[in-house]
Amino acid sequence: MAKDKPSKSVREKAAAARAEQQAKEKRRERTVRIIGAIGVIVAVVAIIGIAVFASRSGNGGGDVKPLPSPDPSLPVPTGVYDSTGEVPYGVPYGTAPATAPLLEIWEDFQCPACGSLEAVNGAGIQSLAQDGKVRLVWRPTAFLDNNLGNQSSALAIAAWGCAIDAGKTAEYHDVIYANQPTVEGEGYTEQQLLGFAEEVGISGVPLEEFNTCVTSGRYLGWAVNSTQAFYDAEIPGTPAGFLNGTQLDGAQLADQAGLEKLVADATQQ
Repeated sequence: MAKDKPSKSVREKAAAARAEQQAKEKRRERTVRIIGAIGVIVAVVAIIGIAVFASRSGNGGGDVKPLPSPDPSLPVPTGVYDSTGEVPYGVPYGTAPATAPLLEIWEDFQCPACGSLEAVNGAGIQSLAQDGKVRLVWRPTAFLDNNLGNQSSALAIAAWGCAIDAGKTAEYHDVIYANQPTVEGEGYTEQQLLGFAEEVGISGVPLEEFNTCVTSGRYLGWAVNSTQAFYDAEIPGTPAGFLNGTQLDGAQLADQAGLEKLVADATQQ
């Protein structure tokens, strides 16, 4: 005896179920395609980002050398504080006794505001240290290298370290600023930094030692360590001054009469 044929309603339900299943399969396939496309986009963006970073590392002006990671065991120039010193990686200058107020100045050799401060009152600040009224400590940082896509600040710091070894601390510091590029980001070349040595009177065997020091990158580790100290201290920018730990803004550093009064007041405390 033959079976009864399915009713119309049963056939319609079966067809609807098949249609729903097919729709689910299509949605699943579409989702897989979208996820795959997103993955490709993310990968492309990552590759582009790496390429941009690599290009910025070498095309921002100046020369490029391999930079070490921060490491307290790396050498510092003669007389410069090491990682355990009173002012880690700072460059002391002047004749002031240990009881004199301490003036720390954070600076980046590519910083236009630092260059302006040097032009306006660099000599005045140094005179306070030379007269024994304040213990001046320069604190170099190369944070602008990251912003400008070069290594000019680190290279300049390292070259300064070589000049410090040669006994030309203030002279080389000043000549770097005197030759600061007018366009921010153009940076210093190694050849320029080598040439500054003769301008400040380094000659003979000391000049040979200076040249070897610069070309070997002897004090790049010092530049890196001092920059890390800048980040760790959360300094907002440069120039940044601290008189016995109290922050001074650029205007206070540029005003010689006002700075002398601040130093005198700090001496009485």
